[in-house]
Amino acid sequence: MKFSTLSSIGLTSLTAVLAAPSASYGRAPSKGAVFALTNAVDNAVIAFSRNEDGSLIKTGTFSTGGHGQGVDFDTQGGLQLSADHRFLYAVNPADDHVTVFEVASGGSSLKKIQSVYAGDQPLSISLSSTGFAYVLDGSVASTGIFGFKVNRQTGLLSPLTNSTIATSSPIGVPGTVTFAPDGHSLIVTNKVSSTIDVFSVASNGHASLGPLTSVASSGLRPFGAIYGRSNTLYVVESGLPALGNAALSTYHLNGGQSPVLEPLTKSAKNQQTDGCWVVVTPDEKFAYTASFITAAISSYSVAKNGTATLIKGVEAFTGEGSEPVDLALSSDGAYLYNLLRGSGAIAAWKIQADGSLKSIGNSFGKGQGIPVADGASGLAAY
Repeated sequence: MKFSTLSSIGLTSLTAVLAAPSASYGRAPSKGAVFALTNAVDNAVIAFSRNEDGSLIKTGTFSTGGHGQGVDFDTQGGLQLSADHRFLYAVNPADDHVTVFEVASGGSSLKKIQSVYAGDQPLSISLSSTGFAYVLDGSVASTGIFGFKVNRQTGLLSPLTNSTIATSSPIGVPGTVTFAPDGHSLIVTNKVSSTIDVFSVASNGHASLGPLTSVASSGLRPFGAIYGRSNTLYVVESGLPALGNAALSTYHLNGGQSPVLEPLTKSAKNQQTDGCWVVVTPDEKFAYTASFITAAISSYSVAKNGTATLIKGVEAFTGEGSEPVDLALSSDGAYLYNLLRGSGAIAAWKIQADGSLKSIGNSFGKGQGIPVADGASGLAAY
């Protein structure tokens, strides 16, 4: 086992899911926006306004000024919103940059304000409400994390060290990077080695090249991961090469200078194949995973102690050949969205009080610029 220290002040996940207020099941939802990243050669973000009923209307296509790679990121978190929804961060893996957008009121338009070098093949980004960000670089030549200071007034990124901190394996094929709520640790999932790297985080925001803790995953090929507010980490496992082996595991983080992940739920199977993406409702009552091969959204209930129990392996079916990838929740916890790589569209559901999903539609944005079966990756919402 190896150990490493990152330096950062009070980092915490800034995904819209975790920054949101309590879930509003049964209450009148608010309006918002949804953003999809094309990951095309000429990379772009497609913006949608969100109506009160959860339906989406395209408002524009906004170039990142960078280049996507035209094939799946194979990671979670390539498109991220700041907690106040004022800034949107998009990775450009084919030209090693991250683009920063300013979000207009209501999310109707985006203004590009920065493009900054972010290491070799940036694939995922996690933000801190106290002013830091880390990017996951996924190339074989430089698999690791690359840090920034974030100006919370302007949204601009400033590199901390201009260097990449290596993960535990150069061929681990990482799945995501995400910060713990307390800001004192950072995790990276490694699919090939079936491990989770845990970096401790110090107070000055600078990353040092010390060793890191690498723990065995509860199941095969941990992919997407996200923290709830309670220090519970939710990790979806692809389960490949076995079919019907996708699962959700949960862990409790014990912090400190040498943070430790303690398994709570060990691979709660959902009988699906190639589970890759996961979201958790703001109140941590429900978790949802997307399985790429079987085109299924699976639902889980979550107890107060962080243990997860399968509700339905196929809570929703996105259609043959739809190839579901990234998931995102509206900030009020009322709606779930899924980017459909295969059909070039976004599916939407209203979350019911029992965690079941009521379909709103599965073809939002179809024919409006989301590539069909050509690597669209990255979804963010509020």
